[in-house]
Amino acid sequence: MSQASSWLRGAALYQIYPLSFLDRNGDGWGDLDGVLEGIGHVASLGVQGVWISPFYPSPQKDFGYDITDHRAVDPRMGRLETVDRIIEAAHGHGLKVILDLVCGHTSDAHPWFSDSRRSRGGEFADWYVWADPRPDGTPPNNWLSVFGGPAWTWEPRRRQYYLHHFLSSQPALNLHDEAVLQALGETAAFWLERGVDGFRIDAVDFFAHDPQLRPNPAAAWSGAEPPAKLFALQQHLHDMMHPAIDTVLSRLRAVVDRYPDRVLLGELSSQPGAARRIAAYCGPQGLHAAYTLSLAKQPFTAQNFAGALTGTPQRSCHEADSIAL
Repeated sequence: MSQASSWLRGAALYQIYPLSFLDRNGDGWGDLDGVLEGIGHVASLGVQGVWISPFYPSPQKDFGYDITDHRAVDPRMGRLETVDRIIEAAHGHGLKVILDLVCGHTSDAHPWFSDSRRSRGGEFADWYVWADPRPDGTPPNNWLSVFGGPAWTWEPRRRQYYLHHFLSSQPALNLHDEAVLQALGETAAFWLERGVDGFRIDAVDFFAHDPQLRPNPAAAWSGAEPPAKLFALQQHLHDMMHPAIDTVLSRLRAVVDRYPDRVLLGELSSQPGAARRIAAYCGPQGLHAAYTLSLAKQPFTAQNFAGALTGTPQRSCHEADSIAL
């Protein structure tokens, strides 16, 4: 195991969602002052670290995962200086601090997207995934959003469709673009300089897609009715899990490796083959550890739990594969 990821082995992380954790100013919303006050209590539970969910400026259409500024704090939750105090307090209690790093998309209210949607010639024109319509005006292909409906939304100002794997207000960043990768690396360095111990990387499987935008084939289903989520009616061969994800992860790892004892923890989808992807994504040039949502989406039985623990290849997660969330 690498020294940088050694503290992850056997670690238990306590997730803090700031808006519902503790309200210190009486406005009805949890805030960062509440997180600061509660750090000592969290430490008393015997965990080794905290994962703090997004506190960045956001319209809050997806619980803060629709971000308008990756290097700031939403005013309803506090100030940047309070984040520094939280990190200091956590370290004083022997806790590591992991923040969410959302690399695959932004809010449609982000200044990057405001520029990108305006025309095809601006500074941020290529920072998102754009495609022309088919000759009949329909979307470029049949890809579906996880949250329902097409994964494409028409932008009349630019005369193109943009890709969104989740809400239509969460346009997908073009992680094939060098400028985007550079900006994400600078964001990671911004928080590492403030003392965070690593990042929980959101929705890794959606970082890259087939550049040819080939349609997905249908997936077989049984039963009298289709599944509640139409996303399950496709084999997701082209809209996600593209090999170019390795490039994104290696760029992030190169930034993190400049700082001692820092880590990358990846969130994978429940798509088939998650165990193989954990093995592929983790290693000296990728994530230190990863987890899949597969277990949470099946009945919680001893058999399923045992399968989740034993189904991941031994080389997965650079040997740092024992993490409780």
